[in-house]
Amino acid sequence: MGTSRTFLHLCPWRTRSGISRQLTRNGSTRVWQQSGTSLNTRLCCQQHFLMCCHLSSSGGPAGRYCQQASASWAAGDVSEQEQRLLSRLYAGLIGGQRASLAECITLVESQHKRKRQLAQALLQRVLAHLKRQEEQNRGEPLAFRVGLSGPPGAGKSTFIETVGKMLTAKKHKVSVLAVDPSSCNSGGSLLGDKTRMTELSRDLNAYIRPSPTSGTLGGVTRTTNEAILLCEAAGYDVVLVETVGVGQSEFAVADMVDMFVLLIPPAGGDELQGIKRGIIEMADVVVITKADGDLLPPARRIQAEYTSAMKFLRGKSKTWKPQVTRISSRTGEGIPELWAKMEEFHKARLVSGELLDQRCRQQKVWMWNLIQENLLTHFREHPAVCRLIPATEMKVTDGALSPGLAADLLMKAFSAKQ
Repeated sequence: MGTSRTFLHLCPWRTRSGISRQLTRNGSTRVWQQSGTSLNTRLCCQQHFLMCCHLSSSGGPAGRYCQQASASWAAGDVSEQEQRLLSRLYAGLIGGQRASLAECITLVESQHKRKRQLAQALLQRVLAHLKRQEEQNRGEPLAFRVGLSGPPGAGKSTFIETVGKMLTAKKHKVSVLAVDPSSCNSGGSLLGDKTRMTELSRDLNAYIRPSPTSGTLGGVTRTTNEAILLCEAAGYDVVLVETVGVGQSEFAVADMVDMFVLLIPPAGGDELQGIKRGIIEMADVVVITKADGDLLPPARRIQAEYTSAMKFLRGKSKTWKPQVTRISSRTGEGIPELWAKMEEFHKARLVSGELLDQRCRQQKVWMWNLIQENLLTHFREHPAVCRLIPATEMKVTDGALSPGLAADLLMKAFSAKQ
């Protein structure tokens, strides 16, 4: 049975007019997006079609899997009230309304199970919109994504405000996704980045969104990638992602941006030893900040040292050689030259095709990251595992059971057939 016929047999959805739409392998998603179907109908059909294309082409049990998926999606149908909410958010988002953008990011950041389902439904529509916009833009990305990282006190917030004001003056629309670390004790977060960018926060062509890490390992939250897509759909053509400090896991931001910029303060002394080589290797540009006044001589020295050291590192791009520059956010010196280098980087990567290839790889990496996170959540919520966890943890803390054997026992309980 062919892919289209299998799909039509197992997905008997109808449009509001009662007329079924035939879906084929070519252009199927677009047909349903442009039709008058309800949101849950389109989403169900897109999911079914992707699954059928994969399973039927490999000769697997496409019917059984698609029927199971159909039952699962039917159980999670979007109500009329929820459809109105998503339609309102989507219309406001693509209309460039800041309030709608804030609501959309709040929705994707929610830990509530139902709200996360609605967030994915919204993101499906956003992805379709971005795809159409990119086709009108000759297949080129709509926004320039830049990741910023550096040790505390490096001047990241001051740098973002200076660059942001310069870009808005050039008619760019800038969004800033600033991630603040959450407390390990209370779970709270200060979210003070917006207060440090007072002028930029008042700019109508800029949008600043501080978000807590909420226990996520690394310098970005699990929803940062979705927030980037929402900002692009709202019309922001420069997206700056500020990460938490510098550590071995912080370069996760490089898996969701086009360019990774590392900011380093001068006269850091032994603190520079805390910057891992992995971070340096991921950096496309190393920026020495606060290069003014008494700090200018040490800034020049640090620039020379890093320029010499980076010659021994293997570059990750064939079209770009990582550079080291110094700037002063207070005086503005070096800021226009740095942005010119960043534009040069973006253009070179776009012309060579490396930028689009990188984005494709990033989407795949992000998918597997989310799978790992969801599997851990599913593991903890498994009934058999939940029953064993208290006693197993007690035996581990008492030294009666090694952590490795305890993990194996819990995994065995998780994988056992019910």
